[in-house]
Amino acid sequence: MNIQEYKGVFVFAQQVDNELSGIALELVGKGKDLAKDLGTEVTAVLVGSGIKGLADELAEYGADKVIVVDDPELKEYRTEPYAHALASVINEFKPEIFLVGATAIGRDLGPRVSARIHTGLTADCTQLDIGDFPINPIPGKEQLHNQLLMTRPAFGGNTIATIACPNFRPQMATVRPGVMQKAERVPGAKAEVIEFNPGFTPDNKYVEILKIVKSVSDVADIMDAKILVSGGRGVGSAENFKLLDDLAEVLGGTVSCSRAVVDAGWKPKDLQVGQTGKTVRPNVYFAIGISGAIQHVAGMEESDIIIAINKDESAPIFDVADYGIVGDLNKIVPALTEKLKAELANK
Repeated sequence: MNIQEYKGVFVFAQQVDNELSGIALELVGKGKDLAKDLGTEVTAVLVGSGIKGLADELAEYGADKVIVVDDPELKEYRTEPYAHALASVINEFKPEIFLVGATAIGRDLGPRVSARIHTGLTADCTQLDIGDFPINPIPGKEQLHNQLLMTRPAFGGNTIATIACPNFRPQMATVRPGVMQKAERVPGAKAEVIEFNPGFTPDNKYVEILKIVKSVSDVADIMDAKILVSGGRGVGSAENFKLLDDLAEVLGGTVSCSRAVVDAGWKPKDLQVGQTGKTVRPNVYFAIGISGAIQHVAGMEESDIIIAINKDESAPIFDVADYGIVGDLNKIVPALTEKLKAELANK
């Protein structure tokens, strides 16, 4: 492999039902930062059927180029044709870096593609940087520059690992939704659009979709919420979450929870914040009855303001909180709710 042939930062622009997923725009934003450090361009790879119109949106969020792979075989996501599409793009255009969202689709697709093109894949990354590898010079070993340093939680979130792929290209990573920031939208921005179709020949590896049943959910997406009222095991019971529901209603916020709450069956997994749940960045995050294990903190530490309520004054959550209240949540939360109601009534 001639590593010097590989140039540019490419991102998989995931779309479902001809609508770009949020992670696609987050990856374009991060890709633009990485491309700037390398003095190159960011290219979005758009795969689907009848999706060329989405190229303008990718351009407005920072894509310099958009490669469109448009074919009827790509209308719904299926592993085989999508893996063929991405592997073909990589073999043809030779990117130095290729990023995929760590969604249900990306976690299925990323490993398949990396295996086909014989490169490594770092999964579920929470940070990406351009730097030297090894990070700390080792006597007698060459230190390589301009490497993609991929950081992810390891050993159940008890440590953080930084991984590089110095000998193969592209350097591939799947990235957790919500941890990267979208670039500012520039209305009217244009990108170079390249149409590419490697050809698709269905075979016995192509799954046949017999029926698509879309789930109907009235659960709000906590990743979009500006105010989150999050409860942990300390709330005590599913019924006691009524206290958090009342506070969230007054604030115009959304209720979320920790993994312990989901494991107890008190709330659905869609509301879980943390390493095995969702990563959130609200303006205000209430951590109520949450101890603050590193796995949970990894999903909410980028919140603008963190307010913790816990009866244990030594709880780790207070280490990351901007404001902390030590006491019984059964007394504090209703009092806070009533005070806020009174304040809003006077306005």
